[in-house]
Amino acid sequence: MTDSTDDAPTPARPLADALGPISDPDEGAETLVFTTTLQPSKFLGLSLKNGLLNLVTLTLWRFWGKTEVRRRIWRGVRLNDEAFEYTGRGVELFVGFLLALVVLGAPFLLIVFAVQFNQPGLAALIIFPFYLFLYWLWGFGVFSAFRYMASRTTWRGIRFRLTGSASGYGLRFLGYLLLSGVTAGWFWPAAERKLAASLWDGLRFGDRKLTFRVGRAESESVYGPYAIGWFGTIGGYILLLAVVGIVFAALGLAGLLPEPDSGGAPPDVLIIVGVYGVMALLAPIFLLVWAPYQAAMLRSIAKGVSMDGADLTLNVKALPLWWLTVSNLFLVIVTLGFLMPWAQARTARFLIQRLKSTGKAKVGLAHQTGRGPGSGEGLADAFGFSAI
Repeated sequence: MTDSTDDAPTPARPLADALGPISDPDEGAETLVFTTTLQPSKFLGLSLKNGLLNLVTLTLWRFWGKTEVRRRIWRGVRLNDEAFEYTGRGVELFVGFLLALVVLGAPFLLIVFAVQFNQPGLAALIIFPFYLFLYWLWGFGVFSAFRYMASRTTWRGIRFRLTGSASGYGLRFLGYLLLSGVTAGWFWPAAERKLAASLWDGLRFGDRKLTFRVGRAESESVYGPYAIGWFGTIGGYILLLAVVGIVFAALGLAGLLPEPDSGGAPPDVLIIVGVYGVMALLAPIFLLVWAPYQAAMLRSIAKGVSMDGADLTLNVKALPLWWLTVSNLFLVIVTLGFLMPWAQARTARFLIQRLKSTGKAKVGLAHQTGRGPGSGEGLADAFGFSAI
């Protein structure tokens, strides 16, 4: 009798082989750790360079200067110890600005021509739609600026991109402004969250989606701080009128106000100077009463942003934010805008140092997709609301 293995039963295949490879739920997932190497003092030379070149070129250098500022700030922001990169170009911002001039200039010229040809009725009919158009265009510009900067931002060689419609965002922006006006401003906190959701929910890192969770954002209370700012503004306005009235009453009783025909400074000029002087003194107080709301809204928006299982938090307090804003504003005004890059670097470092993440995001699975816009955020530059 001979041995044979031909008829031996085949051992059962392991279950894992039968089912095929099982994907690792943590594949490509990383904890997001934000750090910064930004040193604002190193932006002082760039601030001087940009300021002087803007004077020589009648501000035309600002497009290239802004690009260099962004490149340095982006390089100073790190995620998991790998720097971001800004790939935008100054000529793109310049072309975008020229396009914005065309878009803004045509309606404005229509109003001017209507007035010059003695058609006040026609001008009145044009002005109201023109203002609505401007507010819609403002929102359009905000979305376009965000989309451009996202498309020119890369990490690990993969570009961010923004989906959605700039026109739709502009309509929402206009509608929310009208609702805020009807409600004496009380709709605006809700509007800011909704507008933030329209931006962040459409952001992509390659083909990986970021989301904006409204429930998490709303867990951060903003209406209490908003009430402080709203009532504080009303009280501050009353205080401003009272102080100005008391000062000029005292000057009048002391005989220090010149008579209209005395050859001295006209009373209207003194009033204007006095009002602006008091406003300059009270400006830090106005910023202080709004600081709790600004900090709360920053925390709320950051809390709403997530990617896969990673949630963001931003630990911003009112007083440090107020001091950052006041000191930046003071130095930018005193230096006639020369220190703007320095102030922007300070702001970026302030925020990144307070940005944290919990959970993990599958950034390792991201692949490059899509293309960015061909020109820069000209409308943002025209309106002056581009943060960096």
